Amino acid sequence: MMNTRVTPRPAGWSWPVALTVLVFVLLLLVPVYASMTDSSYVLLQFSRILVFALAAVGLNLALGYGGLVSFGHAMYIGVGAYCVAIASHYGADSGVLHLLLVLVVTAVVAAPVGLIALRTHGIAFIMITLALAQMFYFLAVGLKQYGGDEGLPIRQLSRFGALTGSHEGLYLALLACLGASLLLLRRVIRSRFGLILRASSMDARRVQAVGTSPLGYRLLAYVLSAELCALAGFFLANLTAFASPAYMAWTASGELIIMVLLGGAGTLVGPVVGAAGFLLLEDVLKGLTDHWMIIMGPVIILIVLFLRNGLWGMIASPKEDR
Repeated sequence: MMNTRVTPRPAGWSWPVALTVLVFVLLLLVPVYASMTDSSYVLLQFSRILVFALAAVGLNLALGYGGLVSFGHAMYIGVGAYCVAIASHYGADSGVLHLLLVLVVTAVVAAPVGLIALRTHGIAFIMITLALAQMFYFLAVGLKQYGGDEGLPIRQLSRFGALTGSHEGLYLALLACLGASLLLLRRVIRSRFGLILRASSMDARRVQAVGTSPLGYRLLAYVLSAELCALAGFFLANLTAFASPAYMAWTASGELIIMVLLGGAGTLVGPVVGAAGFLLLEDVLKGLTDHWMIIMGPVIILIVLFLRNGLWGMIASPKEDR
């Protein structure tokens, strides 16, 4: 019998990876299409999709891989937006300064919040994250010198040289940040850190029993996920030239969770697909009827019930996507 040697197919040529590259190529062509058709709305809408895709990717690290059902991650979008708005309010418009401020303030907020919340589990964790997020929401509402419940307009956007004020430049920066975040999380999830994080989400006691404390790993995952949400807030502030307490509302956190579940929790690209599907469906239904929520609710419920791995799960299993 002839002995034939089968050469394994390189992982880089897998269908999910090829489709991911195709998605990013299409997203890269959005500014070209918007310029050719003179449609600023298309660029604005897809910029908004990328903002919430970045936030959903961040939440997915905590929810999809860490099993941490946080009902307060929209708080960090608000923190990122207000860092830009308040710094601009005092005349500081350096983009680098804004970014540093967003990352540092978010770490200072997320570390103690995560430490408190991670002492609990299950419904108690959900309620604590919700309560702390609401506390920050009402804090923003109470800051009358920064607009209170009416929000704070941003007169000076983050300055990055020639890119300042360019909608195309902001879009491309968003796309680059989203791509870099996905590559970073892919390495994180495949590392020892990711292995312990996923094991902790299944049974933290067993991880503890083999001599590894899961608390530090889960806290780091929580803080990293908060940082990605805050980056989304940074971009949202520059996109809308506005910071509002509404960014921190518990309903915004609920929408983020829906995006993650809709695309596929525990998959790398799923939250991006979920954010795009959620916002595009919302946009289409709003154009059809004022009662769009009556239609959207059942559609999302059916997708989550019958597609256990979300929209992305129809194409790639969670194992293939990691």
